[in-house]
Amino acid sequence: MSGKSPPTRKLDSRVKRTRNALGAALIALMQERPFQDIRVQDILDRAEIGRSTFYAHYRDKDDLFLSDIEDFLELMSNLLLRQNEASNRIVPVRELLNHFAQMRPLLTALTEADKLRDFLELGHGYFARAIDRRLATLPETGAIEPIERAALSQAFAGAFLSLASWWMSQPFPAPPAEVDDLFHKMVWSGALLQTAAHPK
Repeated sequence: MSGKSPPTRKLDSRVKRTRNALGAALIALMQERPFQDIRVQDILDRAEIGRSTFYAHYRDKDDLFLSDIEDFLELMSNLLLRQNEASNRIVPVRELLNHFAQMRPLLTALTEADKLRDFLELGHGYFARAIDRRLATLPETGAIEPIERAALSQAFAGAFLSLASWWMSQPFPAPPAEVDDLFHKMVWSGALLQTAAHPK
């Protein structure tokens, strides 16, 4: 049984490369033309991948788009947990905003394709779950009841994404590290968290 492990890892690696190539092709095309004008064949030509391989992974270009966005959100939302960061940050604000700064053409394309809403709605769920797990690991909030922690996580995820949307709309936004500090000052000085962490 152990002898079968290496082929499985190789297969996983090939699948990952294929998915990455298709996702990168779609993102590049979205910055060149409207989403509705992109055909699956355009993606295949850009990625140099066959049609049968594409349909082994995705139903259509919308499925590819959502899958690529989910992979990104899974990576970013759990960044602090994966790094076992010792700070009391609950969201990797500066890392995500730095990424957004490099993605401005793509964010414009998402807005024009009416896909930014999908990104934000998916993001809320991913960040709320990651914040919940993060709060459970912090000494300041580890004793909060699960239902309260879940409610706080939903609120903080919404506040963060609202702040990020505002930041992206600014012609000369504040530095990501400054926004990170501001967000976490609001989190830790907020009445909701103070009440939950230190009930009377």
